[in-house]
Amino acid sequence: MKSILKSLGVAILGGAVVLGSYKVLFEPETNKNLETSPATSLITTPVTYNEDTAALTGTDFTEAAEKTVHAVVHVKNLTVSRGNPTMQDFMYGRVPLRQSIGTGSGVIITKDGYIVTNNHVIDNSRALEVTLNDNRTYPAEIIGTEPGSDIALIKIEVDEDLPVVAFGDSDQAKIGEWVLAVGNPFNLTSTVTAGIISAKGRDLNTTDQTAQSFIQTDAAVNPGNSGGALVNNRGELIGINTAIQSPTGSYTGYSFAVPSNNARKIIQDLMEFGFVQKGMLGISGGALNGRFAANEGLSSAEGIYVSEVVDDSGADKAGLRKGDIISVIDGIQIKTFADLSGYIGSKNPGDRVNVTIMRDNKQKTLSIEITKNNTVSIPELDMDFRDMTPDERKQYGIDKGALIVGTRNELAKTDLAGYVIVKVNDLEVENVDDLRGIMSRAQSNQRLILEVRNPQGVTERWRMTVD
Repeated sequence: MKSILKSLGVAILGGAVVLGSYKVLFEPETNKNLETSPATSLITTPVTYNEDTAALTGTDFTEAAEKTVHAVVHVKNLTVSRGNPTMQDFMYGRVPLRQSIGTGSGVIITKDGYIVTNNHVIDNSRALEVTLNDNRTYPAEIIGTEPGSDIALIKIEVDEDLPVVAFGDSDQAKIGEWVLAVGNPFNLTSTVTAGIISAKGRDLNTTDQTAQSFIQTDAAVNPGNSGGALVNNRGELIGINTAIQSPTGSYTGYSFAVPSNNARKIIQDLMEFGFVQKGMLGISGGALNGRFAANEGLSSAEGIYVSEVVDDSGADKAGLRKGDIISVIDGIQIKTFADLSGYIGSKNPGDRVNVTIMRDNKQKTLSIEITKNNTVSIPELDMDFRDMTPDERKQYGIDKGALIVGTRNELAKTDLAGYVIVKVNDLEVENVDDLRGIMSRAQSNQRLILEVRNPQGVTERWRMTVD
């Protein structure tokens, strides 16, 4: 991973984002151990529920498996990391390197070779290799990644049409519905397991305050399944298998998938823009619990309590107020902040949603425009940034720079939120777009010197190496 000088001496991560969790409202949670071309269009089919699949008897998975298994691929990732130096390495100033190969799965989503997988499957890649179900092997290139959602888009070049999995509507998936997990666990290619959807809107994020939203199933998923397909009994893609909950590292009962609506939105943005456009409702808040509802004299203990409305956001313009309770968005019940952030995460800036709220024990519906969330993830730095406001520029005494609002992986243990990057290797950083452009041109193992302004207004210099 990226290495920053230990002399930074920073504290534990405490940055919060606009759609962060309002922890005072939360019930205590248990820690989880997780393993963790513009012209191209994605094939989409609507999800319908005409047939009765309530009982296992008579349910036939063969058609769904046949539709899916040929479009799920085996992904091999060659990575190079620093090894443990020997005395000779110290004497001669050498940096020992160690090669390793990781494996996972991917899902073909277009006939010309676009494949969706997990970001952690292809992270730190020096070379990618994709093996199809018929054992043909191709080199692959990375088109784009969204580390915060653990989704990546890669592509292989082929001379013929490939089998694909059509997207279903994950919002319409039901708890108790039968699903298949298709992937390559333990390098066992083309493996299909079955289970039911155990829960939706499951938040597994224990490292920061960014709410996630996963589909939880009891279909057996093991190492190597990451990036594979979660499909319903019609063979429609409703999720990308991502994580398991396990004390051993192997499947012990629960697995988790990124909902297909969120994955599809990320993929379309990566294809069209090269990065993910993030939208926001424009509130801070948290899920209600019985104790808080009783203390506040609320008639309902379910929904999202709005603790703050962001100025000039869509929520602000639509008239949402502090103290409102969000219960439904576009006909979908909202019980947890993960439900809310997951649904908003599938929308683009400019989209409108119908939000049902309770205010003074009266129900009201507001039409709210999703506004642009200016937070941008830059994977080369494992950090999230946004442009500075005029007040922040005045506070820091600078007229340029990209403000750090969050860090991930090893850096998530340190508090870098509030620092501003103003130069990279003497190249001026006017804003986040400048920084993103500079880092996109950085070479693997390139050493960088970052000129940074800390929250006290003091200039620091950080040295780091791009993996």
